[in-house]
Amino acid sequence: MREDKKGVSRRNFTKKSAMALAGLPLVRLEGSFLKPKIAANDAIEVHLFSKHLQFLDYNEMSAAAAEIGFNGLDLTVRPKGHILPEKVNEDLPAAVEAMKKVGLSSKMMTTNVWDITDVRQQEVLKTASTLGIEYYRTGWLSYPEDKSIDEILLQYATEAKNLEILNKELGIIGCYQNHAGNHVGAPIWDLPTIFSKTNSEFLGCQYDIRHAVVEGGKSWELDLRRIQSYIKSIVIKDFKWGKKDGLWQPINTPLGEGMVDFNRYFSLLKKYKINVPISLHLEYDLGGAEHGATKITMDKKEVFAKMKKDLTFLQEAWKKAE
Repeated sequence: MREDKKGVSRRNFTKKSAMALAGLPLVRLEGSFLKPKIAANDAIEVHLFSKHLQFLDYNEMSAAAAEIGFNGLDLTVRPKGHILPEKVNEDLPAAVEAMKKVGLSSKMMTTNVWDITDVRQQEVLKTASTLGIEYYRTGWLSYPEDKSIDEILLQYATEAKNLEILNKELGIIGCYQNHAGNHVGAPIWDLPTIFSKTNSEFLGCQYDIRHAVVEGGKSWELDLRRIQSYIKSIVIKDFKWGKKDGLWQPINTPLGEGMVDFNRYFSLLKKYKINVPISLHLEYDLGGAEHGATKITMDKKEVFAKMKKDLTFLQEAWKKAE
């Protein structure tokens, strides 16, 4: 009988899923949920950010991702996403089933979850847990003007601890993305403070190298060194600086055409023995698909070709890095 990564049979997992749907928390065996990180030389596991396929239904989305060669999809389960939070009980199982039919992994999703007192956010995590989703991106945090940065970081650290407790009960890992701009975590050194009250098991960082280079310039290697022990998943994309409307700003590019030094980055990931699920984002011109449009202006075959090109670059760059 096929077994999942904890050694629990799929039949037993289904029993646990039914219990969780009845309102009982799904608890994974202590110390067995988190397997050791995969050897750095192993093949990477790449999931396409489903935001870029929101012009397709679940079956079409899954078939396209499988044909292109992705291991799975990072499902958007959030407002304006592929799955709306208010319809998570109905639509998330349908999306996961569509993925499984074509052999795709359904272990990642992107959410706006952070506040565990919000019943709808709880429902998103509980439903995902029963379906075997293992990693989710949390919502972003900001710095309110009426509190000091130190004060708000301590508040977020307490909230992170509470979120980790719920994650542990459900057996799912939350990942906070470092995002350039006036977001918490844009300066990567925010995040260890927020994670200081957690056990760094069921809550960590979704490390985004594009945003790290935008904010860190040449010091991104120090950022990576600082956050590496908290990384649970990663985002891959590329950019370059350019002028738009007379202002200097990051311009998104296909992989390998921008400023991210993928050889150095992947070499460091291997050095730190980090090989975690990857979400591939394509935020350059895809006829609207880069923004999650439900109708696109570019032929979908051209969109798929661009996705294949980035996926191939990513896989080859990983193999070459030493």
